Amino acid sequence: MSNSVLFKSSIAKKYFMALTGLFLCTFLVGHLLGNLQLIFKTGEEGRRAFNEYAYFMGHNLFIKVLSYTTYIALIVHAVDGIMLTIQNKKARPVKYAYNNPKANSGTASRNMAILGTLILVFLATHMANFWWKAKITEEIPLHSLVKTVDYPVGQNPATGEMITKPIEVTHYLNTNGTYQQFKVKDPSTGQEQKLFEIKNKHEFYDLTSHVKIGDGYKDLHTVVMTFFSKENSSALFGVIFYVISMLVLGYHLWHGFASAFQSLGLNHPLYMPIIKKVGMAFSIVVPFLFAIIPVIIYMNH
Repeated sequence: MSNSVLFKSSIAKKYFMALTGLFLCTFLVGHLLGNLQLIFKTGEEGRRAFNEYAYFMGHNLFIKVLSYTTYIALIVHAVDGIMLTIQNKKARPVKYAYNNPKANSGTASRNMAILGTLILVFLATHMANFWWKAKITEEIPLHSLVKTVDYPVGQNPATGEMITKPIEVTHYLNTNGTYQQFKVKDPSTGQEQKLFEIKNKHEFYDLTSHVKIGDGYKDLHTVVMTFFSKENSSALFGVIFYVISMLVLGYHLWHGFASAFQSLGLNHPLYMPIIKKVGMAFSIVVPFLFAIIPVIIYMNH
């Protein structure tokens, strides 16, 4: 029996590995559906849809509970995998005189710990570039939209026609679904007039009454697009790193998906072949769709 403070037996560890792994698979699907908006919706519509999705994911109580559950599941899954690897090595301190692992297991199954470690490196990098900025440092700007409009400044006395001059109006997207006018700027003089003030990086307050009038969306869409665009000198490296990481994830899932069901005792000759085929499809389709997102962004920006 293991002396682990978390789990006392290898069977318990395998059950937790299976349950947390399958839960993380459902997280992958949900995360993918949200991220696909980055390439399937374009322009202001796409930017608004993704930022509204990101806001919902960060403020809905049920989603927040799921998020913390995901963090816990990820940690348990990783720690459990390390513990199982160590325990298996201790169980056989002396190698067999003749050892032919290829005859009994695939390459993915023999390297699950290494693949999992590489995925953890990717997750740490991914969260540092996006999650940390959105949740901790709040370095992400608000969703804004600048429109140039013709502002009437007088009337031509000879023709009676209205005389206008172009001005820039900056709007912030309010969480109530409207675009709130923030400031008006005269490009010719550089003079500008703010219509409300921003506090706590995302809250809108009336200039006169100092009453809160709304909240803004963080523009995570622009952050992602800028990170993977050619304007970023390290974007190509980021794209390549992301694609390689998705290959590693696919390789990890290739064995892990079906193995999870086996660990839970759902190894029946009738439906196990179906589970294996579903797992193979999942391990190809999901990582592939994740991988093409930064590639398409880089090619189009």
